[in-house]
Amino acid sequence: MKLTLQELAELVNGRLLRGDADQIFTGFAALKEARAGDVSFFGNEKYAKDLEASEAGAVFVRSADVTASESTALILVDNPVMAFDVVLRKFAVPKPTFQPGIHPSAVVADDVKINSDKVSIGAKAVIEAGAEIGDGTRIGAGAVIGVGAKVGRDCEIGPGVYVLYGCIVGDRVILHPGVVLGADGFGFEFVDGRHQKIEQLGIVRLEDDVEIGASTTVDRARFGETVIGEGTKIDNQVQVGHNVVIGKHCIVVAQSGISGSTHIGNYVVLGARTGVAGHLTIGDGAVTGGRSGVIADVKPGEKMFGYPAKPFKESMRTSMYVKRLGALYARVKKLEEAAGLEE
Repeated sequence: MKLTLQELAELVNGRLLRGDADQIFTGFAALKEARAGDVSFFGNEKYAKDLEASEAGAVFVRSADVTASESTALILVDNPVMAFDVVLRKFAVPKPTFQPGIHPSAVVADDVKINSDKVSIGAKAVIEAGAEIGDGTRIGAGAVIGVGAKVGRDCEIGPGVYVLYGCIVGDRVILHPGVVLGADGFGFEFVDGRHQKIEQLGIVRLEDDVEIGASTTVDRARFGETVIGEGTKIDNQVQVGHNVVIGKHCIVVAQSGISGSTHIGNYVVLGARTGVAGHLTIGDGAVTGGRSGVIADVKPGEKMFGYPAKPFKESMRTSMYVKRLGALYARVKKLEEAAGLEE
């Protein structure tokens, strides 16, 4: 990377608020780590002190009303996070380029529907009988696309991903390494003193533009479909149980778990390590804080926190009361002693 301040502003369609237009920039970094030759961004008010102390040469901001070192140039943009992303995409270490073709060590069944000139199949990947792979899709090393599974166009299927039999993946889906779609749901019935397996004969279906993080598992339905809606983004190490339906454009953060047959609406956010019990309904636009335990239905737009999860204000009020218990206990003990009621 080597850009003048003026070129940098033009690259992100920003407006130069202050600084030498001819100053050269050669790198990028977070506010705390940035030095005079680096570009950074200020996208969250919680980092105001970091901006004030930063040695960055230039910072993307969304307002001129900020406090920063006089030596720091400021570029006004609509969205500092996205402006910084433009710089990263242009100058950071690039992703491997798309190279169409099938690696000699890959195993592709004879009846797979695939155009070998328009897909990329990595080393030791396995594409089983009856599968379909859309044009522009990249299948990483060691990935397995099961019998009759369908993967759409322009997908990124990472190394070691398993898309098991019958499952359906839409267009422009990203599956990071180690994702498993279509393992059996956890279904057992206790009969005659033993846990007897209930067959899981449905599928998993991912709609377009879904992204799923590394080592996340999405179980196949007992019957019908487990569904992840269009544009939903799921973080690493998340468990989605059988027959779960997640709506469009949801966010599910790391280490969350969603039990079977729960229905989650559109634009829902589940904070890190949220646990959701089975057979529940979470309404559109609901939000849970990190480490919440959801054991009852959640209304649309409701903000929940805690275990068991309660409306946010109620949960905060309860937490405040708990913090006061020690002082309350001490006051009661003194009153008992004064009244001669101590044990």
